[in-house]
Amino acid sequence: MENLQERGFYKLSWLQRIGFGSGDLAQNLIFQVTCTYLLFFYTDIYGLDPLDVTFMFTVGNVANVIWDPIVGTIIDKNNPKLGKYRAYLVYVGIPLSGFAILCFWNGFAPSLAYAYFTYIAMTLLYTFINVPYGALNSSLTRDTHEITVLTSVRMFMANCGGLAVNSGLPLVIAYVCLLTNSPFVGDGTGSLPKDANAWFITMCIYAIIGMALLFFCFSQCKERVVMDAKDSENVKVSDLWMEFFHNRPLRIIAFFFITAFAMMSIGNAAGAYFVNSNLKGTTEQLSIFMALGSIPAFIFMPLVPAIKKAVGKKNMFYIFLSFAIIGMAALYVVGKMESPSMMLVYVAQFVKSTGVIVATGYMWALVPEVISYGEWKSGKRIAGIVNALTGIFFKAGMTLGNIVAPAVLAYVAYDSKSIQQSPFAEEGILWLVCVIPAILLALAMFIISKYELTDEKIDAINKEIENRTK
Repeated sequence: MENLQERGFYKLSWLQRIGFGSGDLAQNLIFQVTCTYLLFFYTDIYGLDPLDVTFMFTVGNVANVIWDPIVGTIIDKNNPKLGKYRAYLVYVGIPLSGFAILCFWNGFAPSLAYAYFTYIAMTLLYTFINVPYGALNSSLTRDTHEITVLTSVRMFMANCGGLAVNSGLPLVIAYVCLLTNSPFVGDGTGSLPKDANAWFITMCIYAIIGMALLFFCFSQCKERVVMDAKDSENVKVSDLWMEFFHNRPLRIIAFFFITAFAMMSIGNAAGAYFVNSNLKGTTEQLSIFMALGSIPAFIFMPLVPAIKKAVGKKNMFYIFLSFAIIGMAALYVVGKMESPSMMLVYVAQFVKSTGVIVATGYMWALVPEVISYGEWKSGKRIAGIVNALTGIFFKAGMTLGNIVAPAVLAYVAYDSKSIQQSPFAEEGILWLVCVIPAILLALAMFIISKYELTDEKIDAINKEIENRTK
């Protein structure tokens, strides 16, 4: 009987799975804060105009479109002593944490130059963590079921980070205000304290914990399925676009990434505005609302391997994307009520988040598949470049979100100094939370319908690759 372990189909221990997942937990503690709350910080605390923030976010993401392929090439071409992919968790973890902290420092407010420098540096460093971390998944094993389990663990832990950020951060900021006897600047005009020092201290806590988790991830991951050093010497930036044009499944998930991350970026950025302005909510209500953006992961992500086995890969996407759209529709209806029930808001948010979490969480399991497909077609396992490509489209989606959210706020004349917004402004916020994300999810459902790599096909491809190299 052939030894599948020796042929690249490795089984991992639970400590290794948790170790790998801790990398995404770390990135959420550091980067998710900026995705969810940096727009609010810039407009309501730092003092920037929403349109200036829109342009800055766009510049940062355009810079990353250029930066991603360079990072992917560097990673595939080099073989650091600490590991081809995991080494960057150590090398880049410290400066990334530092610049994430500096993004939330109010010392030079409202200097646009300082905001540009810290924000763009932070996003470029994040790419140098995110691309090799994404490639790390495909370097641990070729086993399809193991990758599904890895992805489930990864997304479970990522949502632990999301819960700590979305729900925990408002509570931590409020608690820091109490400990430091800081006034709740803006108290009475919203559910988020606006004391700059409390925001800075909170970001320090999150970034330091995130950095420690990156080191733990490094310690538990063992790279076994990587490109030979002699082959990696020939990797070029142009390989990125060659891979894109010749790898149809990669193109499909790339466009899925655009729509998914645009949807998440817009919805996440608008959450605080929705609870603050439309619902006139408290800090505790905002915390519960944002927590429900992550809680379904703890129920459903451990069930993903069984759900996928029962209904199939594509049907799982269809089911949960539909759940998300239904939840958004319910949230819109409840949000239009004159005196909306917070319990109905929570139920709608839970349904929406269940669909979003499972569908967007499982999409990461498709990346190792398209890496193997590319290796099967070209003979090169350029995991860094493939993850750079998904990074480009992930950033493209984030850019759309970063443009749309502040642009809509500016268009509807959102007033950051008042809790009582105009009906037009409240409608604009509802569109950001519900309508625009639902449209993007419907598009994502159409895109994923074109994905053709079944589990059986991927298993056959991986076995053929291993037989070639045996």
